[in-house]
Amino acid sequence: MIFDYSLLHWTTFFTAAILLNLSPGPDIAYILSQTIRGGRRAGFAAMFGIWGGAFMHVLFAALGLSAIIATSATLFGVIKWVGALYLMWLGWQALRSGGALHTSADEAAPQKLGKIARQGFLVATLNPKVALFFLAFLPQFVEPGAGSVAAQLFLHGTLIIVVAGFVEPPLVLLGGRLTHYLSRNPHVARWIDRGLGTLFIALGLKLAASDRI
Repeated sequence: MIFDYSLLHWTTFFTAAILLNLSPGPDIAYILSQTIRGGRRAGFAAMFGIWGGAFMHVLFAALGLSAIIATSATLFGVIKWVGALYLMWLGWQALRSGGALHTSADEAAPQKLGKIARQGFLVATLNPKVALFFLAFLPQFVEPGAGSVAAQLFLHGTLIIVVAGFVEPPLVLLGGRLTHYLSRNPHVARWIDRGLGTLFIALGLKLAASDRI
């Protein structure tokens, strides 16, 4: 029967999916940084962008493109360096911003929100480690006789994003509370931006130094 799984299967999968979504990385860092710097609307824009990039990796895994990235040193290297440089550029932008926060999430223009979402999409898409993770993680939940391999990979990959829909919005709502405080305390805001900028540069350097798994 298609997609017929045991209770143990779903318990194991959703436990892993929750822990995955709670683990720190470029995606969570980007969502929280945009929330703190621009308010809840900016945080949600970043979150949707990250989800879009994650969904691209789900498609890559289901269609077998992740395997190509895993076996091609050249392709992996190109994507890795583009992603690393992009993260470091975001970090440099944060360092240069000087704590220039929006005073309210409602002030973020649609154009600004679109830019934040596009940047989030690139942060997730240009991380080949995400593609390789999906390639290593998702096949563990493929069950014989439960449907085509591609369909099962797509289902479980999509459910990881669904789980993110329960985990990440509360983080945005909590982070949004800091916006009003930071807008009234520019000195603290400057140090927050410096910390976020340093974090993104460190994540970029970590990605640049990474190898294929």
